[in-house]
Amino acid sequence: MNTTEIFLIAMTIIFTVPYLVWRLGGTDYFAPLVVVQIITGILLGPGVLGKAFPDYYQFVFNPSVVQSLNGIAWWAVMLFVWIAGIELDLKQAWKHRVESGITAGLALGMPLAFGCVAALGMVAVPGWMGPRALSWQFVLGVGMSCAVTALPILILLMEKLEILRQPIGQRILRYASVDDVAIWGVLALILMDWQRVGKQLVFLIAFAALTWAMRRLMQAIPARDRWYAGLIWLALCALGADWSGLHFMVGAFLAGAVLDADWFDQAQMDLLRHHVLLVVMPVFFLSTGLRTNWNLGGSAVFIAAAALLLASVAGKLMGIHLAGRILGWQPGEASIIGWLLQTKALIMIIFANILLDKQIITSETFTALLLMAVASTMLTVPVVAPKLARIKALIHKSA
Repeated sequence: MNTTEIFLIAMTIIFTVPYLVWRLGGTDYFAPLVVVQIITGILLGPGVLGKAFPDYYQFVFNPSVVQSLNGIAWWAVMLFVWIAGIELDLKQAWKHRVESGITAGLALGMPLAFGCVAALGMVAVPGWMGPRALSWQFVLGVGMSCAVTALPILILLMEKLEILRQPIGQRILRYASVDDVAIWGVLALILMDWQRVGKQLVFLIAFAALTWAMRRLMQAIPARDRWYAGLIWLALCALGADWSGLHFMVGAFLAGAVLDADWFDQAQMDLLRHHVLLVVMPVFFLSTGLRTNWNLGGSAVFIAAAALLLASVAGKLMGIHLAGRILGWQPGEASIIGWLLQTKALIMIIFANILLDKQIITSETFTALLLMAVASTMLTVPVVAPKLARIKALIHKSA
């Protein structure tokens, strides 16, 4: 069979297997389709399918096919991160800056601290830290992975729980938006390459100047042309960031973050996000699964994932409960907000992919982080839904 035919076999597997598991298995309550796709990617990777059926694995996921899949995955994740950047509502966060600052700061700071402690334990054991990482980069990278909130997945879960448009849902989006900016800022710090700092400064200066021009352009052109201009802007920013030694996904986020959401039709933006998730993101999940590794042993990877999950969930809940005490929230409010904000999945996987690309973490650490992200996301709806059912009046409480 030629490469095209094998590529189409891989695409058939990518779209068929998770859909059938999700639809026939009725997993939507605890594992939405996006989570099933991530788990399927892990199962189709070298650690599971590759070991059980090595000849079949090498036939389907040969280097030529994987290269083609990676190209689709890169563009898919750039689009997804760009949309997430556009949808950040920093105006609302600034309007409620005291409450948002306290809550977002504690929601990020506590799991970051807990995750850094867990990472310090991993540094002492060979095989977890990447070959090009300094200790502080590894510790901060793993710690931030524990602190991440996946804003796009959070939106999907709150839609499922029917609270997205309620006051509490909008508050949670504000907190997650502030943390999103901090997460990408910390990532830029981790990726700072002092041997290429000149290039990075050139990129940042050029980006600032071009942002001013881009914003003027977007206000001047018709609405129908803004999508095309935005996509060109996305490709240019991703290229500049990667050229400078940062990562193309950092550029993709910046490209979206400097654009205003009200320049685009919200219904079209929602459809674009839906279609990106439907049409191309499953390829990213598969390519992510192909990067998993169990060479340190399955038990070691699962123990590390459990420790990181504990640090992530406990840190997030403690931080939010502390914010609730400071701000005088009602009983039960902090628990619901804390569990929703600990949703990981996509953004943490993207974050971990960048750390792996830059050899700050190893494939084993990446696998542990991936398992932690899946587990934390699967916990969210089963824990939050009963709490919301008991405290229905809470969803109507404004900030």
